[in-house]
Amino acid sequence: MTVELDHVFILVNPKAEVADALTEIGMLEGSSNDHEGQGTSNRRFYFDNGMLEFLYVRDEREANEGPAKNLRFVERSQNIDASPFGIIIHAGEESSKHEPFEGWKYQPKYFKEGWAFHVGENSINLCEPLCIYVPFYNEDFKPKGEQPLEYNSISEVKIFTPSISKTLVVADSAKRLKIERGDHHAMEITFNQGTQKKSKDFNPKIPLTINW
Repeated sequence: MTVELDHVFILVNPKAEVADALTEIGMLEGSSNDHEGQGTSNRRFYFDNGMLEFLYVRDEREANEGPAKNLRFVERSQNIDASPFGIIIHAGEESSKHEPFEGWKYQPKYFKEGWAFHVGENSINLCEPLCIYVPFYNEDFKPKGEQPLEYNSISEVKIFTPSISKTLVVADSAKRLKIERGDHHAMEITFNQGTQKKSKDFNPKIPLTINW
């Protein structure tokens, strides 16, 4: 089975004010939304072939008691050792639609009936990024947006994590995604093959570096 990266998210502080740092370098922000039953909201940046989402806990009670409670967003946001990252993948073209790793079904309230995520079993390990497979992937779900030319296409997302489970080994095979072992949580996104030889490190506000 071949899989492809759909988008990634970074769990950040309430209101996701840190996302302003991306607009300051000329990135265009897309629409945002609230996730009913999940207790989270977001700010989003769309690209030709993916999306970067800044996710934050809007309602701790809803996050802890709703259908997404096993994603443990509140605990992840409050634990400095927890991974702040999430990886969302889907089947590649002409690939079978069965789940690529062991896990559990999550039916969000904000999805229509029958649209359910498959969450990797590594979700119990707070030190690893959440891995979510989209079995119902179609054009309606595909992120849509535009950016200035220097940021319009994601070439690679690289995630560093101190722990790599079997779930992450599968995710590492996804197109445009690379997962490597590191002593701290970090994400690096390269746009357009880095042809302009430019880079921006958003640490310590965001565990993110971009190259373009």
